[in-house]
Amino acid sequence: MEPLAAFHVLELRVGHIVRAEPLERARKPAYKLWIDFGPAGVKASSAQLTDLYRVEDLIGRQVIAAMNLGDRRIAGFNSEVLVLGVPDDAGRVVLLAPERAVPDGGRVF
Repeated sequence: MEPLAAFHVLELRVGHIVRAEPLERARKPAYKLWIDFGPAGVKASSAQLTDLYRVEDLIGRQVIAAMNLGDRRIAGFNSEVLVLGVPDDAGRVVLLAPERAVPDGGRVF
């Protein structure tokens, strides 16, 4: 498969976090997130973001997530999408997001 074709297999979309709360049963500190992807609906995700982000700071924030990797059960919570981030120099997750507001559900290309 050509590199560009391989990239298009992965469905990356933007959404905004509408709800966040601690994932109490997780082995490593994590949050439960509910993200609105516009026409694709609200999807749940678990994310280890507690080092740099507080629950109240996440609400309303736009993020980019992989939509088509399948569901995973994490600490009893059904995670439907994978929120994307990159590590900073201390290994803490920094969220990937558009540099300005865009419509929810938009596909990354």
